[in-house]
Amino acid sequence: MSNAKPNLLKGLLAGVAAGLVATAAKGLVEKFYPPHTHGELEPSEILTEKLAGHLPPSTKAAAAQTIHWGFGAAAGGAYGMLAELYPAATARNGAQFGVVLATLTHESVYPKLGLAAEPKDQDVRERSSEMISHVVYGVVTETVRSVIRRVL
Repeated sequence: MSNAKPNLLKGLLAGVAAGLVATAAKGLVEKFYPPHTHGELEPSEILTEKLAGHLPPSTKAAAAQTIHWGFGAAAGGAYGMLAELYPAATARNGAQFGVVLATLTHESVYPKLGLAAEPKDQDVRERSSEMISHVVYGVVTETVRSVIRRVL
C-alpha cells in the first residue's frame, strides 16, 4: 500500500472486514482472561438497556451483540480510512491503535456515559484484560486490514 494512492473507500472496506475479525479475536482473549468476573454487564448490554429499556432476554442479547459487533466494525472502518490518509497510524502493527481505542472507550467515554466504571473504580484485572484484549484487537485489525488492502 505504500506506493498506492490513498483510497478511503478501500480503506473503509478493508477496515470494516478487519474490525469484524478483530472483534472475534478480542472475544476469544476475553474468554480466557475475562474483564468481568463478578457478573458486571458489558458496555453494550448497558447501552442496550439505556436505549431500549427492558427487553426479553433473547432480544436484549441480540441487541447487545449487534452493538458490540457494529462498534468493532465501525472502529475498524475508521482505522482503515485513517491508515489511508495517515499511514503512521499503523505503527507497532496496530498495537498502538488498540491502546488508544481502549483508553478512549473504557477509560474515558464509557465511564462518562455510564457504560463502565470510572478507571479508579475498575480493578486491576478489568483494566489489564481490557487493555490486553484491545491490543489484540488492534494487531488483528492491522494484520487483516493490510492483507485485504494489498488485494484491493
